[in-house]
Amino acid sequence: MGRPKAGSPLTTLEWAAIVGIVLVWGVNNIAAKYMTHYVPPIFMGGTRFAVALLFLFPFIRPPFPDPKRLLVILLLIGPLNAGLIYIGFSMVHSLSAFIVSLQLWVPFTALFAWLILGEAMVGLQLLGLIVAFGGIAWMTLSPGTQGDIPGILVGVAASICWALGTILVRQVPGIKPLKLQGLTALLSAPLMFAVAFGTEKDIGPSVLSAPMMVWVCVVWAAVLSTVGATAMMFWLVQRREPARIMSYFLMTPLVSAVISVLFMGEIISWQVAMGGVATLAGVALVALSERRLAKTSQTSLETT
Repeated sequence: MGRPKAGSPLTTLEWAAIVGIVLVWGVNNIAAKYMTHYVPPIFMGGTRFAVALLFLFPFIRPPFPDPKRLLVILLLIGPLNAGLIYIGFSMVHSLSAFIVSLQLWVPFTALFAWLILGEAMVGLQLLGLIVAFGGIAWMTLSPGTQGDIPGILVGVAASICWALGTILVRQVPGIKPLKLQGLTALLSAPLMFAVAFGTEKDIGPSVLSAPMMVWVCVVWAAVLSTVGATAMMFWLVQRREPARIMSYFLMTPLVSAVISVLFMGEIISWQVAMGGVATLAGVALVALSERRLAKTSQTSLETT
């Protein structure tokens, strides 16, 4: 099946993939909080990568990019990003504010593309950056989230790591998504286990006493999220404009928030709700402006 024409309507299969990704990632956020309630976060991250590696190992085949650049990419999108995310989940009480902070990788990617790659930064992107970061700042003013400010900052740091990794991946063309994920898991699992056993306490007792649902969540995170949903995302991005697809993924925090309110008893204050809406609106502005730039660039190429 060839690549669809730019701007054409999404197919039924593409819509199904988008809905599946949003649901899997939305549930995965709740699963991460549940897992880190029972098991230390860095060990939990290492376990997720170890399980994912069982499925991704066959995709790890030569040739490989420049080792030094590849190592930096793998560290950013693997142990640093995942480690910070799981640590953040273990720290916060307000899931909604933290999950929204994880969406900042989109504006950070635009910012780093401007600073590192020299890509254009239009007014709509700059406005989106300001609105997104302002929304996060507003959420932290809520009385219910002020105790979560350190955790939210950890989420922002995780977004920075993922955004930097995304920028560096753009400079390494030709590496397939599942191969990159396999290499990430291969590096991350042993490294995170080593850090966990060197810094975290009571790993053995926590693993032995953890309910079965924790391990169900591990399989969900490793197989459905790390392998399945991410593979579908790359499939979509390869077929469609990345900015167009990313805008739909902004529904992920909404899915997580609904589950958190209905099943985990979270109470979302009006400040958190308004800040979350502002942040996601800012992220959407960045994504939509990137889509507009891509269309303009494509039109220029077609007319030359």
